[in-house]
Amino acid sequence: MNLPLETQFFDRAAMFAIKAHTGTERRGKATPYIIHPMEAASIVATITNDQEMLAAAVLHDTLEDTDTTEEQLRSEFGDRVLRLVKTDTSQAPKGIPWREKRQLQIDTIAASPRDGKIVAIGDKLSNIRTIANDYGVIGDEVWNRFHAPNGKEDIGWYYRGLAKALQEISDTLPYKEFVSLIDKTFSN
Repeated sequence: MNLPLETQFFDRAAMFAIKAHTGTERRGKATPYIIHPMEAASIVATITNDQEMLAAAVLHDTLEDTDTTEEQLRSEFGDRVLRLVKTDTSQAPKGIPWREKRQLQIDTIAASPRDGKIVAIGDKLSNIRTIANDYGVIGDEVWNRFHAPNGKEDIGWYYRGLAKALQEISDTLPYKEFVSLIDKTFSN
């Protein structure tokens, strides 16, 4: 007999993320921001049912995009969840050039253990799905959403760098979809 999956930890993280992102919307979209972290958690759930990893996926933007502090995350969800969230959080000082900031993100992900890379693929696959879809609908206008100096060229460089940084999880379906969408979106 299979016991039901214990989800209280994830449920608490999801409610925390919902509250933290209340009233915000996705850049360039007319959708509640929380849909993105929920999609990231859904992607991670195709790889693992580890509740701390799922919690980190749904919380991945709370440090960067809300007033949530590291201490709040540590207190509520522990050191591992905080570490996993920080895997995908920009540690770059304010004001550095766009490519330098993105290279720091790529390097942080590349140096992360497998669990951090799995949480990162949830976020990055969700992002590239949105970009690929919107590129198919509105074309080059999509690049105006980003602060990349060279638009599509810079975004393509960044996503190819992420694919290389995430190669350790190339055995997963989300990684394969990620690379496929990068090829489709940046091939021309």
